[in-house]
Amino acid sequence: MPYLFLFTLLLSITVLIVWLIRPSIFRKVTRVIPKRKTVTIVCSVIIIISFFGIGITAPKIEKPNNNEVVSIESEAKEPAQVNEIEVIAENKPDTTIDGQIKTEVQQPQNVQTTQTEKTTTNPTPDTQNNSQYEYYSVSSVVDGDTLKVNINGTIETLRLIGMDTPETVDPRKPVQCFGKEASNKAKELLTGKKVRIEKDSTQGELDKYGRRLAYIYREDGLFYNKHMIEQGYAHEYTYKTPYKYQAEFKASQKSAQENLSGLWSPTTCNGDTTSDSTTTSQPSTTQSTGKYYTSSYRTSKYYYPASCPDWQNLSSSYLMAFDSLDALLSAYPSRTLSPQCQ
Repeated sequence: MPYLFLFTLLLSITVLIVWLIRPSIFRKVTRVIPKRKTVTIVCSVIIIISFFGIGITAPKIEKPNNNEVVSIESEAKEPAQVNEIEVIAENKPDTTIDGQIKTEVQQPQNVQTTQTEKTTTNPTPDTQNNSQYEYYSVSSVVDGDTLKVNINGTIETLRLIGMDTPETVDPRKPVQCFGKEASNKAKELLTGKKVRIEKDSTQGELDKYGRRLAYIYREDGLFYNKHMIEQGYAHEYTYKTPYKYQAEFKASQKSAQENLSGLWSPTTCNGDTTSDSTTTSQPSTTQSTGKYYTSSYRTSKYYYPASCPDWQNLSSSYLMAFDSLDALLSAYPSRTLSPQCQ
């Protein structure tokens, strides 16, 4: 039946189109040319009736029953549940399969929660404190900026980066102001302790004396290099190239200077540790007094006040010392203050 209405629909549309294009064709069939209005109305009515007829007589598509869909989905899920139950039964041989099935079906969320809690209790690098680092025993303390540690059975000397304490063991120099205090403080902080070693790629592995360059941390987290500067037991010290913690150490030295801590106190060294520790240190009244150093080498450009440890890097063959800045500039008028000392 729907095919009949479809045929009628197509025929009506064809007649309407042919009449609009060549109405003279109708004369051969009806011997009369119908009026436009008449043909349009008749074809339109037939088209509308055909549409309704197709809609009424078209076969209906049956939708699947919801119960059947649910049943199919349930059947698809059952194997997974059975597998899950079998895995749990294998992991817990002390529990009967029937009892485990009951637990899995009634309380699946509890099982998942238990697994999650077990995972979060496992230690991670962030919660292991210092167990992720390797610590080495301090064998001996040479002075405030040098110590020996036992690294896997080998005693190695460490020269600490970014700091310089007054000399106490250099045979070329007398014991310097606040040197003993710095050395004693180092022994207090490090003797019998274990330390973690941090390297700095900007400074290389070893210094010119073959000592290993490093920062050290105690097991309780104390950053020794920074602490000694901050408490006024050491100067901040940059050797040729900036190091990793340079800005941080310079800020620590500034804090120690402002608080007149340790070697910065007017009653100790007033910042000038180059003097003999047996000599009572007096505060400088002007910037032009005190020890000043430069190199007599022909290409040298800078001078160094005693409070700036960079002068110690000058070659001893060309090292020149003056009791005042005026005396130095009188001998070397072209010298300017080293940028490292500003």
